[in-house]
Amino acid sequence: MVSRLSKPIPKGLLAVALLIGLAVLLPMLYLVLRAAQAEPSQLAEIVLRPRNLYLLGNTLALLAGVIVLSTLLALPLAWITSRTNLRGKRLWTVLLVLPLAVPGYVGVFGFFGATGSGGWLEMLLGFPWPRPTGYLGALGVLTLFTYPYLFLNLRAALLGLDSSLEESARSLGYRGFEVFLRVVLPQLRPALYAGWLLIGLHVLGDFGVVSLVRYETFSYAIYLQYAASFDRVYAAWLSLMLILLTGSLLWLEARLLKNLTLSRVGLGSARRPSPVPLGAWSLPAYALMVLLVVGALLVPLTSIVYWLNQPAYPLELSSIKEALQNSAQAAAPAALLAALLALPLAYLGVRYPSSLSRLLERAAYLGYATPPLAFALALIFFSLRALPFLYQSLALLVLAYALHFLAEAIGPIRSALYQAPPRLEEAARSLGYRPLQAFLKATFPLLRRGILASMALVFLSAVKELPLTFLLAPAGYSTLSTRIWGYTAEAMFAEAAPYALLIVLFSAGLVGLLLTQERR
Repeated sequence: MVSRLSKPIPKGLLAVALLIGLAVLLPMLYLVLRAAQAEPSQLAEIVLRPRNLYLLGNTLALLAGVIVLSTLLALPLAWITSRTNLRGKRLWTVLLVLPLAVPGYVGVFGFFGATGSGGWLEMLLGFPWPRPTGYLGALGVLTLFTYPYLFLNLRAALLGLDSSLEESARSLGYRGFEVFLRVVLPQLRPALYAGWLLIGLHVLGDFGVVSLVRYETFSYAIYLQYAASFDRVYAAWLSLMLILLTGSLLWLEARLLKNLTLSRVGLGSARRPSPVPLGAWSLPAYALMVLLVVGALLVPLTSIVYWLNQPAYPLELSSIKEALQNSAQAAAPAALLAALLALPLAYLGVRYPSSLSRLLERAAYLGYATPPLAFALALIFFSLRALPFLYQSLALLVLAYALHFLAEAIGPIRSALYQAPPRLEEAARSLGYRPLQAFLKATFPLLRRGILASMALVFLSAVKELPLTFLLAPAGYSTLSTRIWGYTAEAMFAEAAPYALLIVLFSAGLVGLLLTQERR
């Protein structure tokens, strides 16, 4: 149990936390005000426009398809790598998680570079393989690069289950698949809900994949409306509709988890299950894993290597250096700012837990759950109305990164705070130090690892981020992500290859961090 400091919440700390929460929510308020600018006679036409129903159907179809297909992949894979006698479990686990290191738009680059006329698959097969486009293309690519979210959650849950429950079910006459359905699967519900939520938020907020494969969802439509300057009010309404969908996902997960209790009630420690022999399922299991590794890793990496070695397109080192420098120039200060903003929120939540502190922390997660295009549009409206000097500036892009990824920065810092004894701070205060001085002297040195981890997470997420960068970056300011998207959209795969390689290398660091945290 974490002890609380005896004194009430310092007013300065509370004021800072309130300002941070307001900074996350204020752009969303301007989005609502922008949408409300519609004339009453036009409001019904905007909201009830037939195109909205078409976009809603496309978005929900993609969301449902990716969740179902990801579950069909992640559930058996989590079982195979945690409960069977599979050889090389650690290696296969790493390979199955590595698709997280490949952003979706890089995955599209990989498949586009391999398929169609001039793709490297044509050289191997003798005929061009069709390119993944439309609904099936978006479904396949998003599933390949989001299923690890569910796989990690399910695998962790399976490793933590008590096998005595399964043994009790077998003693009652249940066999094989019946034990899984009646005993194991109900205990995996929290992991399923968490994985589905992550995948759902990713699908609803995706812009890179759906735009490249030309599948119209709310995100793609928002970009088209804003970029073409047709109807900014309609773009605001589309953003609010998309936010309503993400809010519905959050509400549904909270509703499903309400009053759910799966903890052990017996005495003693949990029993580890004995590995289940794969037997006749060995070949299908290895085939499934190999297929996913080939599709999610080998195809993109092969495309990168293939197009890097095309002699007709020499590398433009100055352009690559500029994009890399621009990415770091925006991501590094955003990572530092996000950690600075996360620190008071995490401190308030750990040291002074209350309804208010939880509400402020949830505000940060609301900013993360808001689809990037909608978040970017809200910041554009806010800056044009209140702070016009920020519009299309690097400062606005840095602020957008920091506020959007603030939730990622809170987690590692909060974990470090739970491990920092409050008594050290109390002792420093008893020696005459003021609250801030006591924190800096006694607690802050213990948070360095958590702060560095939070900065690394935000930095890597910002480097990969496409929608925020595309809408908020200064004119002519190109990064690794925007270069990949632009070249891939024009089928200039050789030009996109070096930028894709750098993105994958950056993203691999994030996956390594995730796997390190899992081992701990």
